Amino acid sequence: MNKILIIDDDKELCELIRRSVLQECIEADCCYSGRSGLLQLKEKEYQLVILDVMMPGFDGFETLEQIRKESSLPILMFTSKNDSASKVRGLRAGADDYLTKPFVMDELIARIVSLIRRYTRFNQTDGRSQTFDFDGLTIDFNSRSVVAGNGEFELPPKEFDILLFLAKNQGRILTKRQIYENVWGEDYVYDDSNIMAIISRLRKKIEENPSSPRYIQTVKGIGYRFNKEV
Repeated sequence: MNKILIIDDDKELCELIRRSVLQECIEADCCYSGRSGLLQLKEKEYQLVILDVMMPGFDGFETLEQIRKESSLPILMFTSKNDSASKVRGLRAGADDYLTKPFVMDELIARIVSLIRRYTRFNQTDGRSQTFDFDGLTIDFNSRSVVAGNGEFELPPKEFDILLFLAKNQGRILTKRQIYENVWGEDYVYDDSNIMAIISRLRKKIEENPSSPRYIQTVKGIGYRFNKEV
């Protein structure tokens, strides 16, 4: 059974979510502060974290930053109505999705299920999966190549590494800093033009219409995202 961690100081809401996800065969643990949530993550294995932005003391952003130092778990953040700054800040810091309070429980459950499905898809431990298959695109680990509508291409190292990093984080908005530090494996330096050039070359190979990309989407002012709908 999948298990999630809810970090929110609203105890009634936590209990409501816990009971709701249990109907989807998802267990939930609740923590009511950022610090207790971080301790809980060290004790148990989870497939998703729900994290509220507004908490006393150690707030959601500080908690998010600490989680991302240790884990790539999907994180869904709760933000306040019309608080676009928190949404952008959370996505830049590594949140995978956000939902504005108040929300409809059915929408929350749908997002939880979707995030868990993507996470488990890209974190198989049995060693069987050597390819990622999307609608019209196959990424082959062994040959470091792709098969797309435009043909089959053996990709240069950085092209393949960027594509694989984006695909493994399908649906998550990634900043150029995150891409650089994960692909190059070193501290970020301002190298945006290089990343942009590599993604441009990638799009010409895998996209039917590079000017209107289906797979690698630009998120203006933040970075890039591999389309969660494919």
